[in-house]
Amino acid sequence: MRFSIITASFRNSEWLKLCIASVADQGAELEHIVQDGGSDDDTLQWLPSDARVRAFVEKDEGMYDAINRGLRRASGDVLAYLNCDEQYLPGALNAVEEYFAAHPEIEVLFGDAVVVDPEGNYLCHRKTLRPLLWHTSVCPLSVLTCATFFRRSIVERGLLFDPRWRYVGDSAWVKKLLQSNVRTAVLRRFTSAFTQTGRNLSLDMKAQSEAAEFFQKAPPWRRMLRPVVLLHHRMRRWMGGIYSQPPFAFAIYTRTVQGDRVHFHVDQPTFRWKT
Repeated sequence: MRFSIITASFRNSEWLKLCIASVADQGAELEHIVQDGGSDDDTLQWLPSDARVRAFVEKDEGMYDAINRGLRRASGDVLAYLNCDEQYLPGALNAVEEYFAAHPEIEVLFGDAVVVDPEGNYLCHRKTLRPLLWHTSVCPLSVLTCATFFRRSIVERGLLFDPRWRYVGDSAWVKKLLQSNVRTAVLRRFTSAFTQTGRNLSLDMKAQSEAAEFFQKAPPWRRMLRPVVLLHHRMRRWMGGIYSQPPFAFAIYTRTVQGDRVHFHVDQPTFRWKT
């Protein structure tokens, strides 16, 4: 089973280096496609000659357009996209491959993720549930795309990202998957790390405005039932064991030790997102 990992890049040189390293040491058969929008930092001084990736430098219409370009170029059986400020944890792709091999009916797989600060220190973790259409339509997305993997059939069916959305394209894409009756599942394993750099796209003030616009597209009766949808979601999380997690460890690349992974042990895990 071959993987295609897509990374949209623009002025993120120091984070992109860590992202690439975390993909390259997975021990799986893969290609890593980096779609750079014409960075004017030092990215293009090293990216085109990095043998670990297939680099394409061309203007795009934003992150989701860049991801679509990479997906159209992908040759893998299983696809995913990983932002510059995100990483895969050791053994993630092998675990994903095993799951897909054992469950040929599943097209999209959602894993768990850890959230770290710019130095790589643990902030919190996100254990996922299978997303539901009602919740996705009127509430913030309940999965992290850095821990999302999907079969090539998704692209072949034309289920790409809508580049008209600049900030909530992930939510719009997952909503499209659910409306298309795509079969999804959860891999109860930490596969990825999301770095809260302070400059994440989701923290932009414009993101809140676009999210409100996205939620307004849901039918009025569904918006009115939002409190009920939230309660149902929290009950699902409680029954699914999302609020509990024993101590664990993870290893990522950091800006201070880029040549090897740094190991972190979490004595007091928390699901509450810290800023």
